[in-house]
Amino acid sequence: MFALTRLIVIGFVALTVIYVIVSFWSRALRRRKLRREWEEEGRPGDRETFVETGLKAYDGSLRRKLILGVYIIPVCIVGLIIYLTNFH
Repeated sequence: MFALTRLIVIGFVALTVIYVIVSFWSRALRRRKLRREWEEEGRPGDRETFVETGLKAYDGSLRRKLILGVYIIPVCIVGLIIYLTNFH
């Protein structure tokens, strides 16, 4: 039982670190894309306002929600491996 608890805690911490890294990386890519888009569109208005508006739209996007797969996919795979090892 202690081994399972240790696996869950260490796994959660590792997946949280991966989630934070992927989340920051994805947000930085989106910010860079918005800045490039602002340059290409002929600089309509203030750049920071344009970028912040785009990032607010990004916060509600499907891509942002898909990053939660960092938690879901590994847990499902480990659960499947445990099931197949013990009950199949």
